[in-house]
Amino acid sequence: MNLNSILIGSEDAERLATFYTKLFGDPMWQDNGYTGWQLGSGILSIGPHDEVKGTNEQPGRLIWNIESADVRGDFDRFKAAGATVVQEPYNPGEDGDEMSIATLADPDGNYFQLVSPM
Repeated sequence: MNLNSILIGSEDAERLATFYTKLFGDPMWQDNGYTGWQLGSGILSIGPHDEVKGTNEQPGRLIWNIESADVRGDFDRFKAAGATVVQEPYNPGEDGDEMSIATLADPDGNYFQLVSPM
């Protein structure tokens, strides 16, 4: 199996698309209110959803990860683009482990993380 995409539904999909464009650049496609970016082998899609209202009340329920060779650099860039900082970059492993994770949130309150390559 291969996880090929994540769709984030929003009451204000245009606002989220604008936000993620600041992070990832121009989307690879836009159609009928849906916007998508190719990230590695997967696709991030944003679109309207009539069952979604306001901000995410349980943002820790689903957290998606973006692998980055420069977690600190991308964290600083995402923060400057308007991402909400949930957790500054930290090393979750043992001493000597060079792994880094940072948690951020989009304007709807959805959590996502930058993680070192595994």
